[in-house]
Amino acid sequence: MALMELRRVQLASPGSNLRMLERGSESNADHVFLDLEDSVAPNQKVESRATVVQALNEFDWSGKIACVRVNGIDTEWFYGDLVEVVEGAGKNLDTIMLPKANRPADVYMLDQLLTQIETHRGLEVGRIGIEAQIEMAEGMVNVNETAFASPRLRSLIFGPGDYSASVQARGLSIGASEKYPGHVWHYAIHRIVVAARAANVQVTDGPFADYQNLDGYRQSCEMALALGCDGKWAIHPDQIDVAIDVFSPSEADIAKARQIVVEYTEALESGKGAIVVDGDMVDAATLKMAEIVSAKADAAGL
Repeated sequence: MALMELRRVQLASPGSNLRMLERGSESNADHVFLDLEDSVAPNQKVESRATVVQALNEFDWSGKIACVRVNGIDTEWFYGDLVEVVEGAGKNLDTIMLPKANRPADVYMLDQLLTQIETHRGLEVGRIGIEAQIEMAEGMVNVNETAFASPRLRSLIFGPGDYSASVQARGLSIGASEKYPGHVWHYAIHRIVVAARAANVQVTDGPFADYQNLDGYRQSCEMALALGCDGKWAIHPDQIDVAIDVFSPSEADIAKARQIVVEYTEALESGKGAIVVDGDMVDAATLKMAEIVSAKADAAGL
């Protein structure tokens, strides 16, 4: 069973804006990533590192995953982002998000650099996790190997914006498609899901840019859930509650899952391999599905 950390919603907060970072810490999001990549202008990237360090050290991040998205390894900012943030606030940092993780070697390099910094600063080696974004055609080709690249890996994340550009898909609004008769990213997301589950890590869908269209965002969340995702990005606070609602098991599902666990366990003890619960055939595979729902409910305190 995959790691049961809560990633129902990952809130993006620009690393150049201290007030927005504070609001992120005060939000009810499960996960907040302090962004040094796309939401920060090139001429603000270096100075934003200090803002991120200040936010991690001064604000209360309890009850949520505190993550920093650094710039990609092919940029001039990557090593400086990592060194300054981890040396300055590593004790308050849960994960590093690596954009454009195109090869397993990218994740391995990040792992090794983290180990060196942790050792140098006297931090617990291996505690800081890695979240890898799959958002380029090359990254998708190598996703199976990337999923196994480091024991630090906590999640894989689909990046629909850069992926759209990488595969030259038509569209100008990230996370949406007006022309495709179905879910345009069905294949891409499910390929990432399969790799993530094989490696026993979580998987998150990326942003939905039309943040005022909460119905469209909900539909995007529901599609991601159906494909096996644990959660979805939020680029605006108004999206947080929608994602939490969609990616939390309903009361009815929780009750039925727990009923299945109890009744099937009793059936096994009496020598039965399959039973009927509320008109549905239940066997060992159903038990696994029910245990996942129950575990997610427990993780969310439901």
